[in-house]
Amino acid sequence: MAVDYAKKQPPKRKPAAKKRKSPAAKPRGGAKKNNVERPSIGRVVLTLLLLVGFVSLLVWLKVKDNSAPVPASGTAIEETPLPEMPKEEWSYIEELENKEVEVVVPERAESAPRVIQCGSFRTESDAEAMRAQIAFIGLEAQIRATEGSNGLWYRVVLGPFENQRVAQSTNHQLQRGGMHGCQIWNWTFD
Repeated sequence: MAVDYAKKQPPKRKPAAKKRKSPAAKPRGGAKKNNVERPSIGRVVLTLLLLVGFVSLLVWLKVKDNSAPVPASGTAIEETPLPEMPKEEWSYIEELENKEVEVVVPERAESAPRVIQCGSFRTESDAEAMRAQIAFIGLEAQIRATEGSNGLWYRVVLGPFENQRVAQSTNHQLQRGGMHGCQIWNWTFD
């Protein structure tokens, strides 16, 4: 339903306060009307039945607990002796306690030197540009010319490093400098 608020009438003002009657004109306590409703008979009967049922339930539970059978004190219970413990079929407990295991620790093989390769380019100028970027990070890179089956390649490499840990540390330094994609290889230069 559409309402046109532009044509709406302004709200009416409250009428002036009415004159109050003097306190003597008010009716006194005896003349008040009693508006309290009395509860119906059905509700009263239902409440009484629930109350009587609850009390009888409590009494029944108390009587039931007290009437639990008490064992006769004159009857003696015969105790039967336990049978002897059977002999254990397995002797693994004793074997495990007395067994010594020799562990052969292989000596660590000498780790091969590691090299980090950051790029492989067809032109030497591209390899020099990457080498300059690595130099700005603070590391020294080398350019290795390699003859492959499909032509001459210029590889940008760092290292050799004596172990994997030093190579990874350098690789993380390159990554912090923005050089992602460098690989660690087990290479030796001939």
